[in-house]
Amino acid sequence: MNILKTELEGAYIIEPQVFGDSRGWFTETFSEKKLKEAGLNVPVFVQDNQSYSAERGIVRGLHCQLDPFCQTKLIRCTRGEIDDVIVDVREGSPTYMKWIKVRLTAENFRQLYIPQGFLHGFVTLTDHVEVQYKVDNYYDKPSDRSVRFDDPAFGVDWGIRGPILSEKDKNAPLFRDSDVRFIYRG
Repeated sequence: MNILKTELEGAYIIEPQVFGDSRGWFTETFSEKKLKEAGLNVPVFVQDNQSYSAERGIVRGLHCQLDPFCQTKLIRCTRGEIDDVIVDVREGSPTYMKWIKVRLTAENFRQLYIPQGFLHGFVTLTDHVEVQYKVDNYYDKPSDRSVRFDDPAFGVDWGIRGPILSEKDKNAPLFRDSDVRFIYRG
């Protein structure tokens, strides 16, 4: 398992080893031991989620849950391709208000480890996309939040025009008008 630091404090790209032959392939998609050996603060994941997006150009995000229900996430794309976007919104973080975009595909097996205190979203690059992710806190509807995917405060380059959005994401506030606040704890 190859674990790569990103330019955002506490976020990592994980590249599992894939073993293949004429029959197909095998990969270990999660190993608490290997992540801890690499220095990650691995939480106990309590819920697995899966989403399906029918069309290219769908944007889901930017999402989070407020404290005390915020979530660490381990994201992977198991069908199709996405550009996964995270924004560090932890006040006091050395990478506060910075974002990255990581290409996750069914073929590259890459995963993105996202600590608590980040906004998260993705854009589908193909039709028929499936995304799976682990979280360390259960879904809590009252603490669920969305922030505008195109908030100029972040300046995320999603690489698309005319995205397909849910009503929730269409009506999401700008970050400055939201109640999303996290504190960096080093």
